Amino acid sequence: MDAVLCERRGAVLLLTLNRPERLNAFNEAMHKALADGLALAEGDKGIRAVVLTGAGRGFCAGQDLADRALGEGAAPPDLGETVDRLYNPLVRRIRALPVPVVVAVNGVAAGAGLNVALACDIVLAARSSVFLQPFANLGLVPDAGGTFTLPRIVGTVRARAMAMLAEKIDAETAERWGLVYRVYEDERLMEAAMATAARLAALPTDGLAAMKRAFDAGAANTLDKQLDLERDLQQAQGRHPDYAEGVTAFLAKRPPVFKGRR
Repeated sequence: MDAVLCERRGAVLLLTLNRPERLNAFNEAMHKALADGLALAEGDKGIRAVVLTGAGRGFCAGQDLADRALGEGAAPPDLGETVDRLYNPLVRRIRALPVPVVVAVNGVAAGAGLNVALACDIVLAARSSVFLQPFANLGLVPDAGGTFTLPRIVGTVRARAMAMLAEKIDAETAERWGLVYRVYEDERLMEAAMATAARLAALPTDGLAAMKRAFDAGAANTLDKQLDLERDLQQAQGRHPDYAEGVTAFLAKRPPVFKGRR
């Protein structure tokens, strides 16, 4: 069974984490398959948006602990090596992907599963979904960018409480706190996610990629540096054929047809 299902739907690539018997918890095979799917999105200029979701009753339960089980008398695993080799490249790749990524959270999103979801551009959730940072129950710290992303989204007070108390957050609370953009009834989630991705795929893809770079840089830049970056990105996008098409279509009062990716 494929650890990640890849399905092309027009200009949208649907990636489905496919270990439902383990709530789509990460193991080596799933990391490799997801990396292959993201590489496809990087290399195929006909792909202009990605949807990430999970098979079965959960999005992703984080790391599969059975994959890192301690044998009797065995030395402790090097979890830092796992993070450095698997999770950090995954988060960096999603953030740098030249197309927008919509994540459809169906069911539980826990640990690294939640933090990978938060690395995506637009987070949609089913009403039955729950969000959890369970690291405190294992004596660990949030990884996959959790200590960076979470406080910037929900604030330091809530982020620390979520991490230290390891309490489940329901979908309505997650929406209120800004963890997700929108909550849908369970049966409508995938329809909404695919419609959102299709809308993104019709927009100027290179412009959206530049937007991703600007938002990421803004987390660390001073105002002066960010203003300079906005100037440089705007200069480059102003020379893109999609800008000319957008202006021409606006003046002609017709729908634009964007090129997308150079």
